[in-house]
Amino acid sequence: MKRKAMIKKLQLEAKRRGREFEIKELTRHTAIRIGTEAHTLGRHNEFDETTVRQFFAQYQSELGKGWWRK
Repeated sequence: MKRKAMIKKLQLEAKRRGREFEIKELTRHTAIRIGTEAHTLGRHNEFDETTVRQFFAQYQSELGKGWWRK
């Protein structure tokens, strides 16, 4: 999955659920905060499906269990 598509999917889901969404560019990563959960995403153009699934799973407490499958 492309990096931009991952960020867009997170942003749309956060908006749909009424959560605060913030992106902050760091030196070699991008910090993405949804509600109280904040994690970093590397500056790669594409990510494999396993990495995407694991990254999305980190936001389950804010967006609900398995939110990316819907």
